[in-house]
Amino acid sequence: MSGMEAAATSVLRRAVELDGSSRLTEALVCYQEGIQLLLDVLKATTDDTKKEKYRQRIREYMDRAEEIKKHVQQEKQAGKYHEQIHISAGSTGHSYDRLFKPYIDQTLREVWVDDPYIRSKHQIMNFLRFCELLVKSDCQVRRIHLTTGEEEGPKLEEQKSRLRELQGSLTKYDITLEIQYSPTLHDREIRFSNGWIIKIGRGLDIFRPTKGQFQIGFCDYDLRECHETTVDIFHNKHLKASTHADVSS
Repeated sequence: MSGMEAAATSVLRRAVELDGSSRLTEALVCYQEGIQLLLDVLKATTDDTKKEKYRQRIREYMDRAEEIKKHVQQEKQAGKYHEQIHISAGSTGHSYDRLFKPYIDQTLREVWVDDPYIRSKHQIMNFLRFCELLVKSDCQVRRIHLTTGEEEGPKLEEQKSRLRELQGSLTKYDITLEIQYSPTLHDREIRFSNGWIIKIGRGLDIFRPTKGQFQIGFCDYDLRECHETTVDIFHNKHLKASTHADVSS
């Protein structure tokens, strides 16, 4: 098996696993990536028997991808779409890229993040990583709204200073970060202007700390162990921003 075929097989195996777990939007992304890899393998193949085998596999995966696409679209139109992901304690493979990328597209213009715990340094770093994902993704985000709680005592100015620094950094990418503070915010929710709503039990704070800075998983968050939590994904084509905030930055 060639390296390209092995890569296609690995991605498509992941697609089937996600499909079986009803994680349909993630499965669709993997099917599409795997199909493209198989098409590349097909182009490089000269053996007619192998070509027909690849064509058959491609047709089967394309049919399933199309079924998923239609099902998701119907559920979205009916306002019934709901997908749930359970992240087990100590599990890996749940970077923000994997969690959020399937819901980021070129129609995305605005993002609302409600999370009462974007306060301490590591929590703000998590929010920074989320913002970096938006910056480098194929979307047109121009405004991010953060609603969070205030740190207590002398740490409050540290929190506000770090968030102001991030604010300034985002302006280099023509993105405005609006920060509001609410003493009553409890729920954690991320809303995309393209209709996707992601609710994570722990908010963005899903990663366990590594035991040291030279441990695998310190830099690559796909390899970082996670806390146990649940992720619920919904779609609402009539998405509206909520107003929790009491104090603007």
